[in-house]
Amino acid sequence: MLTATYTLVALSVEQAKVRVSLQSLQQLLQTNFIHQSTLTAGQVNYACDIVKRLYESCHWRKLDMFLIPAIRHATSEAATLLQDLDELGRAAADAVGVLAIKLGATAVDTASKVAQFCSTVEAFCSATLRRLELEEQQLFPVARSVISGEAWFSIANQMLAHDAYVQESRPARASEPYTEEPYEQARRQRVAANLVN
Repeated sequence: MLTATYTLVALSVEQAKVRVSLQSLQQLLQTNFIHQSTLTAGQVNYACDIVKRLYESCHWRKLDMFLIPAIRHATSEAATLLQDLDELGRAAADAVGVLAIKLGATAVDTASKVAQFCSTVEAFCSATLRRLELEEQQLFPVARSVISGEAWFSIANQMLAHDAYVQESRPARASEPYTEEPYEQARRQRVAANLVN
């Protein structure tokens, strides 16, 4: 059971990172977007970029790649829960589609369109947060009860192999004094501050 605990802790850390990012996006909406009568194309693109990155990171989580297939293989009794999770995933995808097709890449020039834009981003956040909650409260306990010790070992090995592959796929930056991530994060914060002003 130590392998199961390790795996679930690793998945919980992944969940926590996504949750913090979603809550930050909701805060951005509340403090900088929802009370405006118009949004610039830069503001819209910035928010859409965050939603797209969050959606993609949720889509490629280890939980979806390794744990859910193991549960599907171990039991059919979790079918309703897995269907609920799929529906929440579709709701998030629908919101992303609306942002990409109808609302993204252009300025939002009326208060009603700002409200629609913010509502769509909020729909994405709410569906994704609800899915995270169901995964932690219901899926993890189901996984503990239906996945065998050997299967947990296999999942942990797959997760470690995936991490190694991702690490090897990143370009080497040993000669660079600063990593790109903090610089990129600071740049995005400056851009967001400039868009609000």
